[in-house]
Amino acid sequence: MRRIIGNQDERVARWVAARMPIFEFGSTPYTAIGLADQTGALLAGVVYQNYTKTDIHMHVAALPGKRWCCRAFIGEGFRYPFEQLGCRRVTGLVPAKNLEAQHFDEHLGFVLEGRVRDILPDGDDLIIYGMLREECRWLEVGRNHGRKQYSTTDGWRREAAPVHSTGRHR
Repeated sequence: MRRIIGNQDERVARWVAARMPIFEFGSTPYTAIGLADQTGALLAGVVYQNYTKTDIHMHVAALPGKRWCCRAFIGEGFRYPFEQLGCRRVTGLVPAKNLEAQHFDEHLGFVLEGRVRDILPDGDDLIIYGMLREECRWLEVGRNHGRKQYSTTDGWRREAAPVHSTGRHR
């Protein structure tokens, strides 16, 4: 059984940063959610940073392969910026060499918006993806209406709910 975890921002952000060299841990304020297996080991993480009220950057890292991916986690990943923060859009930044991440973003529904040339330390380009709230098909996916939600100053504290996966798309 997998669980979506909150309230462990630093743990998740360090895990994401170790797998994603373009994400600079602690360079700007951030928050994060993770997906853990039954032992508590992280399978995937999303770090949100550069919040501007209309936009926020999403950085996603996961173990290799697709076995970690579940619809409930993806749904939670998009509900935070669009519903809790009220953003109109989210931005994804992907190194041009990372074709797997580009395909993942496009599968999620991100739209290619541009390219920043020769910006990464290794000389690679950075691909810019964006998703508008009205383009997001994940907001109702995996919603757990029975879960307790706590009102806090940062708006992101929920009681973790178990994630069940059948291994097939619904």
